[in-house]
Amino acid sequence: MLLDPVRLSIVALLAGAEWAEFGFVRDAAKLSDSTLSKRVSQLSDAGYVEVRKGYVGKRPRTWLKLSPPGRTRLTAHIAALQHIATQAATQPSPQ
Repeated sequence: MLLDPVRLSIVALLAGAEWAEFGFVRDAAKLSDSTLSKRVSQLSDAGYVEVRKGYVGKRPRTWLKLSPPGRTRLTAHIAALQHIATQAATQPSPQ
């Protein structure tokens, strides 16, 4: 799931916030509304992200949150990437 760079960037952005407004995530990840919406649906279906809808005044808003299982999976993914990078750095280069 997190091999996709767009999904990884969304989850990484959400890791630093309790709840993040859809527009903030869209702008920070430099995505279109439709791309973010599709990826959030995928992440939500997989249990990585929670979605809350509501209103601020009369304007509809959507907030996103990294779920506890999503946080666990992100931590594991980062650890795996770090392991790969460490192994690559310690292997001798081919001559």
